[in-house]
Amino acid sequence: MAAASAPSQADRRGNVEERGGLSPAPLLRVLVPLVVGAVIWFAPPPGGVTGRAWHMLAIFLATIVGIIAKPLPMGAVTIIGTVVCILTGTVPLTAEKAGDPTALMGFSNSTIWLIVVAFLISRGFITTGLGRRIALLFVSRIGGRMLGVSYGLALADLVLSPAIPSATARGGGIMAPIMRSVALTYDSTPGPTARRAGSFLAINVGQVNAVTCAMFLTAMAGNPLIASLASSQGVTLSWTSWALGAIVPGLCALAVVPLVVHVVCPPELEETPEVVAMAKRELATLGPTSPAEKIMAGTFVLLLLLWTVGDIVLGVDATTTGLIGLVVLLLSGVLTWEDVIREKAAWDTMVWFAVLYMMATALGKYGLLGWLADVIAGSLGGMRWQFAFIILTLVYFFSHYLFASATAHISAMYAAFLAAAVAVGTPPLMAALVLGYISNLFTSITQYSGGASPALFGTGYNSVGDWWRVSFIAALASIAVWMVVGGGWMKLIGYW
Repeated sequence: MAAASAPSQADRRGNVEERGGLSPAPLLRVLVPLVVGAVIWFAPPPGGVTGRAWHMLAIFLATIVGIIAKPLPMGAVTIIGTVVCILTGTVPLTAEKAGDPTALMGFSNSTIWLIVVAFLISRGFITTGLGRRIALLFVSRIGGRMLGVSYGLALADLVLSPAIPSATARGGGIMAPIMRSVALTYDSTPGPTARRAGSFLAINVGQVNAVTCAMFLTAMAGNPLIASLASSQGVTLSWTSWALGAIVPGLCALAVVPLVVHVVCPPELEETPEVVAMAKRELATLGPTSPAEKIMAGTFVLLLLLWTVGDIVLGVDATTTGLIGLVVLLLSGVLTWEDVIREKAAWDTMVWFAVLYMMATALGKYGLLGWLADVIAGSLGGMRWQFAFIILTLVYFFSHYLFASATAHISAMYAAFLAAAVAVGTPPLMAALVLGYISNLFTSITQYSGGASPALFGTGYNSVGDWWRVSFIAALASIAVWMVVGGGWMKLIGYW
């Protein structure tokens, strides 16, 4: 038998690209973060900023630009940033003195482990089929009208959001297929018939997904990062305090936003009796609730109870609660260890999360964030903190048009804007929470802005112009609800 011929250079290059390595075209994307980092590194630091803080800023911004440019996956980019921190002595492996940041400090952060465990638990909803069953159940009960379908999907997203921290998994993996099934039931396909149902439903699912992400600490991967960044500035955000602050404005937004989308992008069909029948058929196909689904549902209820009152009543924090839930699922066989080690999203999140947390902490410890907060606060000219905070919030929100990742946006701007908000007199807890909620709401404003939007836009029911137009109007309504209703609610419960 003739020996197999050696792979050609093109074949070898193709194999490297498939494994996530660099090809000639993406090599150009490396230049931008390198140039950004080098320019800042060698530029003289402004007055009041130490050389070490300035070098940390150079590495941090180069990493953020690398995340946006994507010459490599995000985890790989952050690992490179970590190595640069170590080799340059900007952030060493071991602390020079007590309290100093270290390069691997993020990997022992309990909040980071919370989001990892939440990802693992969310696998149970998907593998058992419980998530799909819940969504179909809501649609079968209130899906007789198109607006009812939108509220049914919203309620399902709300129920699942505390335990599924992937907005893409909820909105794109569970809600989008059901949304498409509803649209196809009435022959609404991308193109001439998109307006019958699909166009309205796709945008609505994206808007609702952004709201549910904002309502719970474990509903979006970036939320624990927000909690960690707030903690580095002396503001503690627990699972309970986050949910308590969000529950009233979140529920109001879930009631208002679908109505706004319905007005701005009305479906041609209003009566949808066949959708109820479709959902019931799908439920019948799923069959009776399986033992695994029952265990998953019971574990979910246990998690909600412990996340809500466990820290106060039993002294069990949110991360410990998540680990308890994971152990229950492993012992019961709902999840296997193979499921755990195959959950790539969880371990990938741990890597980039830990590195970005380390970098942001170092920026704070080295004094850069304090200096930047003073600069921003000084530019607001001594106005009342309420008006200054509104300006900061709106700038923070609409700057997301420049980002294709909520994580990149949070990492680049959250800590600085929180420090600036506190510097102008905003109550720290309120500032941390509102900016945290906003960090989720902006994930639906464009088709590339993160969360479920890329998956939903990819269904083909909406043009870019339609998505931007409708989402902008819906976003204004959502911000108004969170500022007016949310501000009043947080005042009532003593958050400011």
